[in-house]
Amino acid sequence: MTDSSARASSVSIVIPTLNEEENIEPLISQITACAVPFLEILFVDDHSTDDTRGKIHDLARTQPIRLIEQDGAELGLAGAIMAGARAAQGEILLVMDADLSHPPDRINDLLAPLFTDAADLAVGSRYVRGGSTPGWPIWRRIVSRTGAGLAYPLTGLHDSMCGFFAIRRSRLLDLAPKTSGFKIVFETMVRAHGTLRVREIPIAFRERVRGKSKMSFSVALRFFFRWLRAMFQHLARGSYHLEKGGSLSSATEALHQKAPGK
Repeated sequence: MTDSSARASSVSIVIPTLNEEENIEPLISQITACAVPFLEILFVDDHSTDDTRGKIHDLARTQPIRLIEQDGAELGLAGAIMAGARAAQGEILLVMDADLSHPPDRINDLLAPLFTDAADLAVGSRYVRGGSTPGWPIWRRIVSRTGAGLAYPLTGLHDSMCGFFAIRRSRLLDLAPKTSGFKIVFETMVRAHGTLRVREIPIAFRERVRGKSKMSFSVALRFFFRWLRAMFQHLARGSYHLEKGGSLSSATEALHQKAPGK
């Protein structure tokens, strides 16, 4: 087996969907046009009411595509990703959205650090040098930057809010076996307590052209309460470290050292 075929046989692409019928075919076309190595593409659908599942079934006739139906699971985006992770056959997971906001031409850059064992997790980042959010209004930039800033002390990542990432399947299943909610990279980093080697890869995150965004006020509120809980736990660990003769700054140093440029 050649090196390229070995890499292809190790990658499962996991794509959650909800009413994305207009985006399925363009997304698959872009992935294949970029010569991305993959064993399979897993679409995890959360009870779409349009023809999303029909489009996936049509493509599955000629390509290594599978559909996982998550009707009634109510685990949110992160729960859908974990369902895909459990069903995946590849050793490496590449997770992306179906709305064409994540650039397929950066998939190979995300996979490269895992192929060379230079990282355990590679994240597409809008907020490192070279990353961008073209076309976003000011209010959305402010909201997104605020969320990323709140998460940074807990994750050491400039953009743990972006759902475009690559990780070894075993690591994700170990760290987040029952994860639900919306921001799985944030959840995974919080549970890892600084033990993951992470690379942030700059991406241009584009606004969806077709369909409707799944982001809502309730999603943002759930993230805020999850952040609040994680911050209290983080401070509690720091207090315990102080009692053992350490310092509060050293309790967070390991996380910050994981950030690029640190």
